[in-house]
Amino acid sequence: MSVEIIERDVTKSELDRMKAGFVEHDLEFGIQPHTQIRYGVVAMDGDKFIGCASGLMDRNWFFLSDLWLEKEYRGRGTGAKLLQKLETKVFELGIATWTAGFEAPLFYKRQGYEIFGELGDYYPMGQSRIGLKKVLRERTARVSA
Repeated sequence: MSVEIIERDVTKSELDRMKAGFVEHDLEFGIQPHTQIRYGVVAMDGDKFIGCASGLMDRNWFFLSDLWLEKEYRGRGTGAKLLQKLETKVFELGIATWTAGFEAPLFYKRQGYEIFGELGDYYPMGQSRIGLKKVLRERTARVSA
């Protein structure tokens, strides 16, 4: 057998095969297939979109991928309200939430998140990527979708 390593992106069919391979691998270890589910909320000022919070539920964790507000609406508690609204949905699912970035660790700490990890010098200007998590309640059941 002659294996060649090629520098290029994978094709759609190759990506599909890779995903199927991960499912096959998981099944070997008794891990059932699952689908990530996106949840989100938006902030509106009348008809104007001013921000959002969204993320992905994956098994027993919710990754908050986006929390964003127009600059003129920041510092007024709207970000906390967006986060609380999204956390209400996550709370109903009985899972924990986490996020990562450099922008607002103090904001997240005020919302009850704790730092669980840090990758130093992650961003071009030398900022760290900080991982934060929050367990919203005791996880009572494994969530599968």
